[in-house]
Amino acid sequence: MLDTGILRVGTIYGLTTYYNGPNGPEGFEYELAAGFADYLGVKLEIFPYYTVNELFPQLDNAHFDVIAAGINVSPERYSQFRFGPAYQNVSQKLVFKQGDVRPRELEDLTGNFMVVAGSGHSETLRNFKAEHPDLSWQETNDKDSEELLEAVLADELDYTVVDSNILALMRRRYPELSIGFSLSQSQGIAWATSKKGDDALRAALIEYFGKIHQNGTLAALEDKHFGHVRQFNYVDTRDFIRSAAEKLPQYQPLFEQYANELDWRLLAALSYQESHWNPKAKSVTGVRGLMMLTLNTAKDLGVTSRLDPEQSIRGGSEYLATLLTRIPDRIPHPDRLWFALAAYNVGLGHLEDARVLTERQGGNPDMWVDVKKRLPQLRQKRYYKTTRYGYARGNEAVIYVDNIRRYYDTLVWLKEQQPELMPVELQEEQSDVQLDDVSGDDETENDINERTSTPDAPKINGTKSETIEDKADGGDTVENATVENQTSQSQNAPSKNETAQSQAPETGPEQDKAGKNGASKNNASDTPDAEKQADSNSQPEESADLLQDETNQER
Repeated sequence: MLDTGILRVGTIYGLTTYYNGPNGPEGFEYELAAGFADYLGVKLEIFPYYTVNELFPQLDNAHFDVIAAGINVSPERYSQFRFGPAYQNVSQKLVFKQGDVRPRELEDLTGNFMVVAGSGHSETLRNFKAEHPDLSWQETNDKDSEELLEAVLADELDYTVVDSNILALMRRRYPELSIGFSLSQSQGIAWATSKKGDDALRAALIEYFGKIHQNGTLAALEDKHFGHVRQFNYVDTRDFIRSAAEKLPQYQPLFEQYANELDWRLLAALSYQESHWNPKAKSVTGVRGLMMLTLNTAKDLGVTSRLDPEQSIRGGSEYLATLLTRIPDRIPHPDRLWFALAAYNVGLGHLEDARVLTERQGGNPDMWVDVKKRLPQLRQKRYYKTTRYGYARGNEAVIYVDNIRRYYDTLVWLKEQQPELMPVELQEEQSDVQLDDVSGDDETENDINERTSTPDAPKINGTKSETIEDKADGGDTVENATVENQTSQSQNAPSKNETAQSQAPETGPEQDKAGKNGASKNNASDTPDAEKQADSNSQPEESADLLQDETNQER
C-alpha cells in the first residue's frame, strides 16, 4: 500500500457508510477512511458495493486493503478476518410498523420477515434457529436495510432487522418505524482486513483510531453524523413532517429570498424550532414572530413588526449571519454553524463562558462536541460563579441546536433525496393512542451511543439529549410592544420562570427570552449584568477566545 501510494477501501452504499451527496462523497465511514488515508499520506480509492456479501471475497483476493462498511464484529466474522479497533457499538433491532401488534419476543413473529442476505442480522437469526425451530425468515440480495424498512412501512413486510444507528437516522424520516425488541446486545463496529496480510496495516489502524480518539476527531465525526439523533420523539418528528407539508410552502419563498449565503432549509429549521412556523408565536418574555426576535434586536435590524413573516425572516437571517461573522475564523464548518445557532439561543457571552470552561477542563474550545458538554454546566453554581456572564440555561442551548440539526436533515431529505414525498400525507392520530404507546419502544434506543471499552477504543460517553416542546402565540408590533405574563402552552417544557433575564442591564436591550421548546434566548444582548456574579474576584483571567467583536457590544 505504501509502495503504491494508494489505500483501497471497500464499502457499501448506505446512509451511514458512503453515498454521493451534493458536494461529493459523504458518509461516516467515508470520512473515517479519508482521514486514514491522510494519516498514511496516501491517496484514497473507494470501491462501493451493494451488499456486504460482495465485499469479503474481494478482500480475500486482495482487491482492496480494508473494508470500512459499518461491519459488526461477530464471532463468525472474527474467525475469518482480522479487525481493527472497535470505534462504535450498535445493537440489532427488530422493527415493525407503528399501529401493528408489537412483537416482544421471537415467538411473536408470525408475519412476513425479511433481512439482508449475508448480513450480521441473518447470522444472528441462524444462531437463534436451534433454540427456536419454528423461526422463519427470508433473505434478499436485492434490497438494503433502508429499503426493507420502507417495505415495512408500505405493508409489504411485517418485520425486518436493522442496526440501531441506521434506525436512529431513518426514524427522523419515517416516525412510524417502531422497535419490537433488541435481537442482540451491543456489538462492536470495526474495519476488517485480510488474515493473509501483514501486521503493518492493522498496527496503523490501531495507531490511527487511537490518535483520533485522543484528539477528539472521532467524537466530532460521531457527533456530526449521529449526535443529534440520539433521542427519538415520535410526536415531534411526525408533527414536523406534517408541518413541512402543510405550513412550510407558505413561507418557503421568503426563506429562499432572505437566506443569502445560508441554506434556506437551515433558516426554515431554525424558524420551526423557534415558532413552529407560527407568525404570531409569543413567549412569556415577549419575543415574537416566526424567528422569535427580541424587541431590541428587531429595532437594531430595522424590523418594524415582528409579526410580519417577511420582516421576521429577514431579521432572523441577518442576525444569524451576524453571529457567524463573530465566531473565530479558525473554527471550521459545521462547528462554527453549531456555535452560531447556540449563540442565537443563549447569547455569545454565555457561549464564550462555556468555551472558557471547556479549555479549563482540557477540552477543545473550538469543537462543538466538547463545548456542548460544558454548556449545561452554566446552570451549576460551582461553574457559573467563576464565569464572566454567570448563570444560563446552557443545557437548553444543546437541545436547541440538536433539534435544528434534526429538522434540517429532514428538510434536506424531503426536498432533495426524496422530492416525491413532498407533500407528505400522514395518517391522523387515533384518539385512543396514548403517548406511552408511541414512545415505549424507545427504551433501548440509547445503546447507539455506547462506545467500546476495549484498550483499542476506550469508551466515549456522549451527551444525552432530550426533546422538549413548547407552543406559544400572541402578537404585537415594535412600535407598540407589551410584554404580557402569558403562559406558553408546553409539552415537556421546563418552567419559563427559570430565566436569566434578570441579569440584563436595566438600560440595555433584552438579554434573555424564552423561545420555542422553552429554550432561553439571548439574541438582543450577550452581556449579563456583572452584579449577578458571586464574586468579582472569581472572574476568569483566561479566555478561550473572545468572539470577534467584544461580547459586551450591543447588537
